This record gives sequence, structure tokens and C-alpha cells, in this order.
Amino acid sequence: MSTPRQRLAAAVSQAPLFLGLVALWMLLWGRFGWLELLTGTLVAGLVSIIFYLPAVQLSGRLNPWHSARFLLRLLADIVRASVQVAALALSPRYRPGNAILAVGLNTRSDLILTWTAVATSVVPGSIVVDVDRVSSTLYLHVLNVHTAGQADRFRASVLATERRIVRAFGSREDVERIRACPAGAAAAPDHRDGA
Repeated sequence: MSTPRQRLAAAVSQAPLFLGLVALWMLLWGRFGWLELLTGTLVAGLVSIIFYLPAVQLSGRLNPWHSARFLLRLLADIVRASVQVAALALSPRYRPGNAILAVGLNTRSDLILTWTAVATSVVPGSIVVDVDRVSSTLYLHVLNVHTAGQADRFRASVLATERRIVRAFGSREDVERIRACPAGAAAAPDHRDGA
């Protein structure tokens, strides 16, 4: 049984997500009036009750400088990878060499795990095919991997993406955990597999 203070803290932490649902409803209707606000609030409440999910623990921390760096780097990665995948598709000498790689992340936050999976999947050339939530491991299908060195470079790029996300949005605990790990190294090397 939770105390009133715990219930209040849970409600406050979920308020941004609830307000996001209301804003999404209003954006879908394309109007920002009292009727849309009321129906959006009712729909968000109904969705929250019917499709109940465990509370998302937001870090309550946002670093504008690191957020901008993360978004700019993500955009650059998307453009660079799009050009590379297009070149592979048009190359008459392309030799298929794909791999399923496991990347053990350094943090244990479900939110950071999800953001890292999404940020990695939106970059052309790789897609998350499975997630082991307990060990914070992403399994990714990656194009054009022929050597163990290429696999290691890809793993290092995923871990670098995780580091940028943690610096931008992660909790202080996540930031400390990232600082304790050398760049490009996973905290749990036993979760990694070969190419």
C-alpha cells in the first residue's frame, strides 16, 4: 500500500505524459479550444485507465547544451547513413554482409534503453530486433558488417549514442554510471557477442 505522499509523487511524475496526451489530442483536431481541452482530458484519462502501464520514471533533468548536441549528431548520423545505404544499394560490387549484434548498455533505465533503441533504429542501416530489458541489451540487425572490427565500431557508436542521451536527459545516477565506464565500453561485457 502506498502512502498519500507516494501517490502524489507518482501523479506529479506522470503529469507531463498525461499533458502530452491532451496536447496530442488537440493537435489531431487542429484546434485549441475549451471543448478540445475537455475531450482531450477525458480521452487521456480513459486511455491511462484502460491501457495502464507502469509509471515511467522521468529523470527530471534536462541539459540544453547536451540535448542540442545529441539532436544535431543524430541528424548528422541520419544524413550520413542515408548516403551510405544509398551508395550500397546502387553499388554493383556490393557484397551482402549483415550481422545480428548484441550491445550491452551501461545504464539500467528503461527510458534510456528505449531512447537509445529508437535513436539507433532511426539511423538507416540498423534496426533493433530484440531487447533484453533485464540486462539492458539491444540486439540489432546491421547492414554491411564483414569483420569483427566493423562490429566493434558499430557497438561503440551505439554506446556513444547512449552516452549522449544520458548526458542530455539521464538521471544523475545514469550520468555517474556512464562516467565510470570508459568511452566505447559496455558495463556488462558478458552480454556482447561476436559478429
